[in-house]
Amino acid sequence: MADKTREDEAIRAVVERLTKAFSATHSPNEVEAAVAQALASFADRPVRDFVPVLVERQARTLLNGSSG
Repeated sequence: MADKTREDEAIRAVVERLTKAFSATHSPNEVEAAVAQALASFADRPVRDFVPVLVERQARTLLNGSSG
């Protein structure tokens, strides 16, 4: 349970960072959707330690690809 809580907090921090980083080109809802899409791609992975880092990278790629 503690691992899930820690992961949830890390994902919230990812959303906050990306919302600030992409505020000029994407709405907070778009950022949340990109993070949710990235997170879903790791749903079946048993090792969760690096999921927040991987989610942030994948979400950034998604957001950069849809800019402008």
